[in-house]
Amino acid sequence: MDLVDKSTPLPTWFTEEDLAAYGDLYEKSGFRTALKVPYRSTGEDFSLPDPTVRVPAFVIMGGKDYALKIPVIEDFIKSGKVRDFVPDLEITFLPEGTHFVQEQLPDQVNQLILNFLSKHI
Repeated sequence: MDLVDKSTPLPTWFTEEDLAAYGDLYEKSGFRTALKVPYRSTGEDFSLPDPTVRVPAFVIMGGKDYALKIPVIEDFIKSGKVRDFVPDLEITFLPEGTHFVQEQLPDQVNQLILNFLSKHI
């Protein structure tokens, strides 16, 4: 599945040196472990008695996040099905952000996090 156009230049906040450093790390560990995050482990049995998150939660996503190109993920988030597992979830989309929105728009992301925390402390 091609999610990135290879002719797209690296963003200003991610250098060729950064890319080389990540490449070196993945050469040592492989991609299996590095990419094994919850949404990539949906077929595994974790034997959780109740997988529901019962505390306030906050997701900040870039409107251009490549994860939203995956139909199952886009539907899960945008339809609200995610709230079946995280009922008290607040989602904020930053239209110009990508998958690394915290690196692109750190001031905005920090302010959103502070606002969220101030509502729940």
